[in-house]
This record gives sequence, C-alpha cells and structure tokens, in this order.
Amino acid sequence: MARGNSTPPAPSTRPEHWSASAGTRDVARLDIPPDAQRDRTFEVFVTLAVQNRAERPGATHALRVLVNGALEWQRTVPTHPGPGDTLDLRLTRVVPLGQPLRLTATSEVVGAQRVSLKISADEA
Repeated sequence: MARGNSTPPAPSTRPEHWSASAGTRDVARLDIPPDAQRDRTFEVFVTLAVQNRAERPGATHALRVLVNGALEWQRTVPTHPGPGDTLDLRLTRVVPLGQPLRLTATSEVVGAQRVSLKISADEA
C-alpha cells in the first residue's frame, strides 16, 4: 500500500447565513463567531417593523445599530398610520480572519407598537 501526503478537505463553499429575531422586544443581538481560515464579507440586514393602528399623531420609531460595540447608524422617523411601517438598514462588513462580528440593534417606539426586530447576515 502506497503512502502519500494527505490533503485536508476543502473548506465549505456554502455561504454562511446568520439571523436573530427579538420578536417584540426592543433589542436584537447577533454574534457571528470568528473563522480561523479566512476573511469573510457579510451583507447585513436590520429590520424594525412597527404599526400605528390607532393612528396616533406624533408616533415615532427609532433604530440604532452597533457593529462590534461602535455606533454604526441611528435614525428616528415618524410612524405612518395604519397596519405597518418599517425602518431598514443594509450594510456590508468585511470580517478579518480570526475576528468575530457582533451586531446589536436597539429600537424605540413612541405612540406605536413594535411588531418585530430582526438582524440577518449573509456571506457575500
């Protein structure tokens, strides 16, 4: 029987997908662990869904997003009357070899109701 060098299996070519849902709570967290073999690029999507069924004047909703503990984006907007309104963020983040990606989305509603708060990250 001949002996040869063993080649390690190739890393998975399937892109990573991560997600977290806070439901109606005000904070969602998504922690993506480090990869020891390669850099990665993620498309990150954060969505806050609210409703103002009572059509309260002055209702607002706000979203604040932290990436690795640093403020990346924040916005407060009027909540439109009716069954649904959203505030969405899409960003791209390169994650170096050996580094995690930690995402935190914090929401606030005034005069409206939070329906959902979600974070997802898809490897590009």
